[in-house]
Amino acid sequence: HVVLLRHAMVTGTTDPANFDIEKCATQVNLSVRGKQQARKIGALFDARAAPVERVLSSRYCRALDTARTAFREEPEPFAPLDLLKTDASGKAAQLEAIMNEISAYSGSDNVVMVTHLENIMALTGISPREGEAVIVEPQGDGLRVLGRVTF
Repeated sequence: HVVLLRHAMVTGTTDPANFDIEKCATQVNLSVRGKQQARKIGALFDARAAPVERVLSSRYCRALDTARTAFREEPEPFAPLDLLKTDASGKAAQLEAIMNEISAYSGSDNVVMVTHLENIMALTGISPREGEAVIVEPQGDGLRVLGRVTF
């Protein structure tokens, strides 16, 4: 399956004006509860014997830290999972790249994509809570939601 995972709980709501994707100090980051939540996410995957083949992540620190804390392997930074661009063509290109990645997956284990609220909403119409997983599969030109898991 493909698991769209919203990053775990964070300390604020918006990145500061001096935001730099390369510097975590300039971003909204995981809170103490968010780090605990990320550990719980990984523990639940282990408890359910849900093997993870790949972990792709937004390049934002809160997403990378969620992935690193929850799963044993280093996540693959995947720029299309970053917060959606505000311009229509940039947003469309991002969503197309994510859909192409989902459609290309043919494995038997799980692929986890750690991303943001806006991305998951645009792909599924669902507004997940922080740390919530939406399990999907390709269907026609879109996605079919198979389930949701809140951690």
